[in-house]
Amino acid sequence: MAGNVEQFSELHRKNMEAAMRMAQLSMENSQRIMSLQSELAKEMFQSGVENAKALTTARDPQTAMQLRSQYAQETAQRMVAAAQQIAEISNSARAEFARLVTEQLASGSQDMTESMQAFLKSLPGQTPNMMDSFQQAIATANQAFEQITKASTAAMGGAGSAAKKAPAGKRK
Repeated sequence: MAGNVEQFSELHRKNMEAAMRMAQLSMENSQRIMSLQSELAKEMFQSGVENAKALTTARDPQTAMQLRSQYAQETAQRMVAAAQQIAEISNSARAEFARLVTEQLASGSQDMTESMQAFLKSLPGQTPNMMDSFQQAIATANQAFEQITKASTAAMGGAGSAAKKAPAGKRK
């Protein structure tokens, strides 16, 4: 029975390590996005100040409208570029999360199966069908996760493609 406790403790330790890797990845990606947004805010503020100064030197309404139009176009381009970068960071993070979870499920299900086999063997009056049911449940969970991963990959890939095409559409 002590071996079972050690196996479950080891399984718990591995799960905690995987959770910590995911938390670290999440923090790193959040920091990248916040840094990007902070830099964009600084650029936009500076650009706004420069545009305001330029507008004060405009001698006629046509020049003022031209400056405003140019500022609006540059702002839109920066915003679209930032949105693309955020989408790329998010897609990369999603792919890394999926990889980590898949890796954890693959190794975790094997560890869990071994632990459950050892635990079930130690029970008095064990039922042979119990382990088969457990293994089937793990396999079903893995299949469901794979389908969710494929669906989210397809959905995020479509969103990323749409974001990349957006600037081309705006320029026309």
